[in-house]
Amino acid sequence: MKISSIPQIYRNLNRITEILSVLSKYGLADGISRLNLDFAKGLLKNRDGEALARHTRETRIRLALIELGPTFVKLGQILSTRPDLVGNALANELRTLQDQTPADAASVVRQMIQDELGQPVEDLFREFDDQPLASASIGQVHCAVMHSGEEVVLKVQHANIQKTVHRDLDVMSGLAQLFEMVPEFAPYRPVQTLADFQRTLRRELDFGREERNLQQFAARFQNSPYVRIPQPFSELCTPRIVTMEYLKGVKVSDVAALQEMGADPELIARRGAEAYLDMIFGDGFFHADPHPGNIVVFPGNKIGLLDFGMVGRIDEQLREDIEDLLVAVVNGDSALLCSMVLRIGDVPPELDERLLRTEVTEFVEHYGSQPLDRFSMGDALAEMTDIIYRHRIALPGQIGMLLKVLVTLEGTARTLCPAFSLMEIIQPYQKKAILRRLSPVRRLKKMRVFYSEVEHLLGILPRRTLELLNQIQAGKFDVHLDHRGLGPSVNRLVLGMLSSALFLGSAMMLCMEVPPLLFPTESIFGLKDMSILGLGGCLLSLLLGIRLLWAIGKSGHLDEKGD
Repeated sequence: MKISSIPQIYRNLNRITEILSVLSKYGLADGISRLNLDFAKGLLKNRDGEALARHTRETRIRLALIELGPTFVKLGQILSTRPDLVGNALANELRTLQDQTPADAASVVRQMIQDELGQPVEDLFREFDDQPLASASIGQVHCAVMHSGEEVVLKVQHANIQKTVHRDLDVMSGLAQLFEMVPEFAPYRPVQTLADFQRTLRRELDFGREERNLQQFAARFQNSPYVRIPQPFSELCTPRIVTMEYLKGVKVSDVAALQEMGADPELIARRGAEAYLDMIFGDGFFHADPHPGNIVVFPGNKIGLLDFGMVGRIDEQLREDIEDLLVAVVNGDSALLCSMVLRIGDVPPELDERLLRTEVTEFVEHYGSQPLDRFSMGDALAEMTDIIYRHRIALPGQIGMLLKVLVTLEGTARTLCPAFSLMEIIQPYQKKAILRRLSPVRRLKKMRVFYSEVEHLLGILPRRTLELLNQIQAGKFDVHLDHRGLGPSVNRLVLGMLSSALFLGSAMMLCMEVPPLLFPTESIFGLKDMSILGLGGCLLSLLLGIRLLWAIGKSGHLDEKGD
């Protein structure tokens, strides 16, 4: 733990106490559940009166995040995109987290609008609905009508939400450094995961970024005959308020209304999937939350996308790697799929590569033989992330978000058309990807980058080589070796030597009857004139030995033979 984190822990001591209290309550409920103590399962309850120990571990984690507040709900939603870190069971549970936050009072909202836009609500809008359409963790949405007659929606940030979020992030930063030292939490990479979460949440707090997202997507689909994006009103947008066109359509989840409209569900599903795949593989910039509530349908089988607070970006190299992953699955190429996972992911030092290749081969044989009309992208990605999770391989955050988008997109499409196959839509993009890579313009661009890097290398190589030769000639050339895992081994060796020395010294004190003595006047159970210091030293050395054996056994290297 860094010394610099001590002030922030002290500064937020009350909030830390509250967080630890909630975590300890749910942790105790987890212990009761594991011990299967039926008589005690009703003792611990959440704020709604639910018995915690009767829920699954994943449900308890979700309930704990809800009880801790909006920032932690957001953390859970981010973790739901990382099944490679938390596993599919927990990721699926966290996907059910909803941003249901109590709305601010109408007077607070109106004051916020006046402070941000510089005019009273009555001067800005002909009509303003004080009753919010929805209230999420960051802000709430209100309908309004401009003096020109245009219907708009305003996304208004909650009062004091920035202060609350920054306080919680401050607390999380200190706790993450503590959890990093706990072996049970280390595989989740608390510090790195929190850094990604902080970056994402701070972007969501800036509504100006959402305005820019709207502008970019609106420009991207301005010539599309079947995709609509709400237009932002820049003069009514600030970092805490975003005003946009109100798209009145039918939610894709409202099947009855779609039938009444005369919509074609299969065509809508195909158009929506193609729009997303164009964003992902064409632009590398995509709407990251395609759940049914964020997609509306208009007459003529047109679709509209809502809520651009969360978007995904993937650079060109990562896009090519993702394309290769999908190509490997479609073509049943297990060797390519395994090599791509190893290249993209953060691989742990103890990885069993042979076992990984075996599991990937079995995965490809199972899904590669399925016909496209029965191929489930969600099932395939879930099993693939299970394999990655078991081997503790961490994927880049952008890939985790993309996998969630693909799974959610297929689920949304299947609410419209149960026989929908996302893989069938993806397959033509394989040919497009190959043609794009072979295009002369792209090859020229890559050659330009390659030439720039070679030119830079040739520029610094002579100077670096001369510096290296000068260091060797002056005898100042050092080679630094990093002994990974040597620290714990040395600590155990020192502890073993100390416990042995303590036992030998204590045994000698017992033999020499070093005072103070136990039972100095009479014998009890055959024991007389026992050195208290010697007896205490023997017991302490025994405890140290047991602790050492427990640590060695827990590491899994007690009886393991070297290669």
